[in-house]
Amino acid sequence: MIWRNIASNFLTLLIVLLIAAAAAVAWAKREFSGPGPSEIAQCVQIAPGASLNAVSQQLASQGAVSSAYIFRAGTDYMDKARNLKFGSYLVAPRASMEDIVGVITAGGPSTCGTEVILRVGVRETNVLLRDMNPDTGAFEEMARWSPESGDLPEAIVAAEKKPDARLRVALAEGVTSWQVVQGLNAVDFLTGEVDKVPAEGSLAPDTYDVEAGADRGALLAEMAARQSRILAQEWEARPFGLPYDSPEQALIMASIVEKETGLPEERPQVASVFVNRLEQGMRLETDPTVIYGITRGEGILDRGLRRSELAAQTPYNTYRIDGLPPTPIANPGRAAINAALNPAQTDYIFFVADGSGGHAFARTLQEHNANVARWRQIEAQRGQATDTPVQGGG
Repeated sequence: MIWRNIASNFLTLLIVLLIAAAAAVAWAKREFSGPGPSEIAQCVQIAPGASLNAVSQQLASQGAVSSAYIFRAGTDYMDKARNLKFGSYLVAPRASMEDIVGVITAGGPSTCGTEVILRVGVRETNVLLRDMNPDTGAFEEMARWSPESGDLPEAIVAAEKKPDARLRVALAEGVTSWQVVQGLNAVDFLTGEVDKVPAEGSLAPDTYDVEAGADRGALLAEMAARQSRILAQEWEARPFGLPYDSPEQALIMASIVEKETGLPEERPQVASVFVNRLEQGMRLETDPTVIYGITRGEGILDRGLRRSELAAQTPYNTYRIDGLPPTPIANPGRAAINAALNPAQTDYIFFVADGSGGHAFARTLQEHNANVARWRQIEAQRGQATDTPVQGGG
C-alpha cells in the first residue's frame, strides 16, 4: 500500500513537473517570438568572430532582449548559432528575438552605426558622416564636406576605413548625369574609372548601399538598370491617349516636370499643362530646357536667362522649337515619371510662379496675364528683375 502511494505521488509530481516544463517552454517561445522590450531602434554591432554567448549578453545589456539565455536557446533551436555576421545592424523598436536573429544572421552591408553618405544634389554635392545616437535611435550628423572645400576631414577619412561603416550614395531628384559622375569621382571609397557620362535621364535618383572599393561603373550600371525598370513599369501602366510615341519621350517630359517644380503635389498639374500644350500644338516654353541647352547639364546657371539666349535657335530652346527637346534635361525620379504618364485632368495651358514656391495655373491667356502681373509685383517687391521669361510672353 505504501509503495502504491509513493508511486501515485511520484506520478502526480512527474505530471506537475511536465506541465510546468511545458508551460515554461510555451512562455519561452512567446518571449522569443513576441515583441521585444526596446521602445527605440537599436544598433547591434557584431564583432568579428563574436560568440553567441557574447552577442546575447550584449543584446541583454542594451535592452534589446529580455533574456540572454532565451535568445541563445532560440538561436540554437533555429540552427543559426554559427551564422552570426560581422557588421552593425539596425533593429526596429519592439523587435522580437526571432526578428533579431534574422537581422544579425542575414549579412549584407551594415545598416546602422557609423554612416558615410555621398549626397549628389542639384546645387551642391556633400559627403556626410553620421552616427546613431544610442539614446534616441536617430542618426546625427558628425561632419560634412564638399569637394570644393579642400581636404577631406580626418573624421570622415577614419570612418571610411572602419570595417563596419555603412557607405551610401544618394542621388537627389533632378540631378544631371554629369553631376552624378562628378560626385562619384569625388570620393575615395569608390574605385574604377568612368569613361563616359551616362545618357541624361538614364539614372534613377535613389539611395544606394555600396561596399568599400565598389566600382563606379558597376554602380552607374545599377542606377541605369533601376531607372529602366521604373520607366518600363510606369509606361506599361500608362493610360491611353498620351502624346508620347515612346517611353523615351515620356522620360523627357518627366525630366522637364522634375525641373519645373519642387512641390511633389504640383507635378501632375505641371505635367497636365505641358501635355495640353503638346496636344494643342503649342510650344512648351519652359526655362529649364533653355538652361540645359546652355549648360548641357554641367553645373547650374546661377543667373537669369538673357534675351539673346531666349532668341537663340537651339534644340533645347522650347520657346523656339515645336514639341519636346531631343533628350531629357535631368534624371527624374519615379514620382515625376508617374506624373508625366498620369497628368492631372485639367484645362490648364499656362503657369507662372506665385511667390510661395509653387505656381499659379491658368486656362486662358487673360487669366495667365493676371497671374503674371501679380508675379511681377512680387519680383519688384523683392528687388528682382521683372522681365524674366514666362509662357505666352506675358
